[in-house]
Amino acid sequence: MAKKSGSIIYKCSSCGYSQPRWLGRCPTCGEWNTLEETIIDNNHVTPAGRGSAEVEKSKPVNLSTIEAQKNVRLSTGISEFDRVLGGGATKRSAILLGGEPGIGKSTLLLQTTASAAKSLGSTGKILYVSGEESAAQIKDRADRLEINCSGIQLLCTNRLEDTLDALDTIKPDLVIIDSIQTIYSAEAGIIPGTVNQLKYCANEFISWVKERDSVLIMTAHVTKEGTIAGPKSLEHMVDTVISFERNNDDIRFLHAQKNRFGSVDEIGIFSMTAKGLVPVQDPSSLFLTKRRENQPAGVACTPVFEGTRVFLVEIQALTVPAKASISRIYSEKIDTGRVARIAAVIEKRCGLKFVDQDIYVNVAGGVKLSESSIDGAIAAALYSARTDIPVSSNTAVFGELSLAGEIRPVTKAKQRINAAQNLGFTNIITPEDSDASNKVQNIKELVQKLFK
Repeated sequence: MAKKSGSIIYKCSSCGYSQPRWLGRCPTCGEWNTLEETIIDNNHVTPAGRGSAEVEKSKPVNLSTIEAQKNVRLSTGISEFDRVLGGGATKRSAILLGGEPGIGKSTLLLQTTASAAKSLGSTGKILYVSGEESAAQIKDRADRLEINCSGIQLLCTNRLEDTLDALDTIKPDLVIIDSIQTIYSAEAGIIPGTVNQLKYCANEFISWVKERDSVLIMTAHVTKEGTIAGPKSLEHMVDTVISFERNNDDIRFLHAQKNRFGSVDEIGIFSMTAKGLVPVQDPSSLFLTKRRENQPAGVACTPVFEGTRVFLVEIQALTVPAKASISRIYSEKIDTGRVARIAAVIEKRCGLKFVDQDIYVNVAGGVKLSESSIDGAIAAALYSARTDIPVSSNTAVFGELSLAGEIRPVTKAKQRINAAQNLGFTNIITPEDSDASNKVQNIKELVQKLFK
């Protein structure tokens, strides 16, 4: 009869003999003080395999006695992916990759397996588990992308038990689960994608990878609102949560929403081509619109930081008479509350009314902006749109705008100025503490500099 999970026995560390009570001497091997307290856990997973029920009881230790170890990272072989992960995927970690259908998650992971297999060499092992596509479909994609499939093991199944058996047999360095919503276990029901299934299957995979020097990457679908489908607890279970997004063109954005082993400020940029996703190595001018004619009203450029890189982005604004008694603000890439606050500051400090106007704000290229340095450019774009006076095409603006109308300093001003100058901007308007020639203290001085 199997022992009940949670009960305690005493097991000899020398010969393995076990019994329900502690003894000073093992009756089998004769060794003294070798019987250790052990707990029965039928769900435990060990590096030797599954089904081991006897686990040594965990006991607290003094934190000062623990020897810290540096994170050992596995390179994905894709520079932009490694950048978002913080320099590569940390071993014994679980990564959740979310994105809308058709954005290229499977393409990215298939390219990742090929690049990782090349970096691991002949000794590395990679397992790609697909619950959505057949083996023929994946091979057809690999041929189209001209991917070398040597060193990649493929398993097409929806059953958790089949996947765990393959993991115990192959013991891969990199595990791809595409996607976690398609995996189910009879222990949690027979319908994939339920809350219980997601938590149960994800926990099994995470428990397996935590005991080995492997990396787990799971893909997940997203809802209409753009959030990862399934329970929010799934995001808490993994070490890294990565969002895969796109704009209206062929540009894809990869950024971390959670990362226990690196920064969440880095952004990876890819271009979707016939040969798959290609990293964009120098995206400094990617979000600037190239025009043959003069710059129209309602447009202002600003340098922003995403991680360690500086981008020049174009903020666009449009004001039209309100169609209803209450004016509205339409802004997807910049928080509407920030736009409303800046419009209120302009109205109070400069006397330019927005109360009867509907305001539309957009960012060229589709990138989302949240840092405070863009306030100055938003103010310039709004003032330009309301007065129909364009900002000069060689002008860039940055600085935080306070409620008192002050243009406050921001971090890394020198790098922002250098990036703007390298792209041909000769008139750079900055807060007072920078090294630029055009410095402003408040919104009134900013308006005078821009619009004379």
